[in-house]
Amino acid sequence: MVRAYTQEHVYNHPWERVTSASWRKFTDAENKRILSHILEVDTLNRKLDPINGKLYTTRAITVHAPGPWFIRRLIGQDICHSVESSVVDARSRSMHLTTRNVSLRNFLEVEEKVWYDPHPDNPERWTVCRQETSIRIKPLSALASMAEKVEQKCAEKFQQNSAKSREVMERICKYLEAESSGISI
Repeated sequence: MVRAYTQEHVYNHPWERVTSASWRKFTDAENKRILSHILEVDTLNRKLDPINGKLYTTRAITVHAPGPWFIRRLIGQDICHSVESSVVDARSRSMHLTTRNVSLRNFLEVEEKVWYDPHPDNPERWTVCRQETSIRIKPLSALASMAEKVEQKCAEKFQQNSAKSREVMERICKYLEAESSGISI
């Protein structure tokens, strides 16, 4: 069984501001309160390719393990380590992030893909964010109904966290907008 879902959100901010906010969303103290499931974020590698104008970044992200409490108790861990790979193409104004868990893979596989692109209807002022997430509970495949329920709970938690992330991104975008206008908030 695999639980997959997609989400789309339009930021009423230009692509440059939204992608700047994406880099800042884990660093601010207020964001850490809202995104309390994120325990730690470390940059492992960052490379700028001057020929094609792309920035490649790999980050390690440690989070509270997703899903219901009884699953965390069953697997004996309440944290999960993930790796996020991102590519920012300044020339085409696109940012793509892929995050996969590297721990708990015997029990749970999660892959999240996020794209930030200028909105086709108003590319200078709006940014569209597309998110695709797939969640697969592995050892419960023989118990399909239980696996489906656990996957659904995990998906609900991921969607709640995505909403929190959008809230943080909006706040940072407004801060960056005010900062660029010389207004302090």
